[in-house]
Amino acid sequence: MYQQMIFVNLAVNDLEASKKFFTELGFALNEQFSDDSTASVVISDAIVLMIMKKDRFGQFTKKQIADSSQTVEALLALSAESREKVDELVDKAIASGGAPAGETQEQGDFMYGRAFFDPDGHHFEVVWMDPSVIEG
Repeated sequence: MYQQMIFVNLAVNDLEASKKFFTELGFALNEQFSDDSTASVVISDAIVLMIMKKDRFGQFTKKQIADSSQTVEALLALSAESREKVDELVDKAIASGGAPAGETQEQGDFMYGRAFFDPDGHHFEVVWMDPSVIEG
């Protein structure tokens, strides 16, 4: 059965620093799709983060590249398997050079989320939702 994937492409200021940041969060690099201007960060079997030096990223668009330290081009949301995993990932991100983004979000006992900015200012949300509520 075909599983659709998503490839999120982000421009970064320092590719080596970004690679270090995302591997410290526990994500693997796929060297087959990485080179001196791009790194393929495997988030899951269906989600890959392609981080690129700005000149490489610019080859894919005619638009001006957003300065992610000043503007938001997207909110990237990742699910987590538990509240503890939300905290673990966000705490790792902050300890690895990221910064907190906003306040902790609690929706009773069924949803919990926190957010961080990566070193380039890209906004990541990490959310846990009670599976019994999702299933209906």
